Amino acid sequence: MGGLNTEDILRKTLRRLKKSRLPKPARILDIGSGHGDLIALMRKSLPCETFACDCTASLMRLPDQEVSVIDLNREGLPFPDAYFDAVTCTEVVEHLENFRHMIKEVGRTVKPGGVAVLTTPNVLNLKSRVKFFASGFFNLFGPLPSGNRQSATLQGHITPVSFFYLAHSLMENGFAKIELHIDKVNKSSACLLLPAYLPIRLMNHFVLGKEQRRYHSIDEGNRRLVRSVNGLKTLLGRTIIVTATKKT
Repeated sequence: MGGLNTEDILRKTLRRLKKSRLPKPARILDIGSGHGDLIALMRKSLPCETFACDCTASLMRLPDQEVSVIDLNREGLPFPDAYFDAVTCTEVVEHLENFRHMIKEVGRTVKPGGVAVLTTPNVLNLKSRVKFFASGFFNLFGPLPSGNRQSATLQGHITPVSFFYLAHSLMENGFAKIELHIDKVNKSSACLLLPAYLPIRLMNHFVLGKEQRRYHSIDEGNRRLVRSVNGLKTLLGRTIIVTATKKT
């Protein structure tokens, strides 16, 4: 979903793959492959067989890389169950109307013990929270034009998804060992940390305590994810990088 990936995000995504102890060679699918920049990096650093899918094949610059063209909102991935050792999906979630459908397909096609690495803008860093407080819109997201026109300033960002909901979807589709990483610290968020951190922690304790007493929605399965919502990585990170391992 082409060409919006930055070097930091791709490099950190590749680092997560390298730490996953993939088989050699590994069968890897890149969802939203765009120009093929991540695939090119993977080929240089990992013994792998690469696959690609996107909403168009016209963006791909690697002449030997076939691209499966699908609608990620509605169509299933054109691959068998438990086919891949790893699936990557960088800066795609925010472009989808139905990201949970795509995550379901990732869960179906990753082998037991395989990994998924997904990235998306961090809508819960402090800069984004301040923007939301002032305008009602997260950072890198804003009012969408009517009539199906795409805003050049938003680059097709239509769905803000925070770490918790991305991780929850992965859990619901057979993944465990879900970890949060970031590509880099957002400088504006770092400047806001000192005055904001203590009030956020105090309000978080009060609000989530009330939530638990009323709805009992926090349990052993999601407690760590809930706590991460106001952790330092979430408060400061520019882009979240989520890794998850398929249950065996």
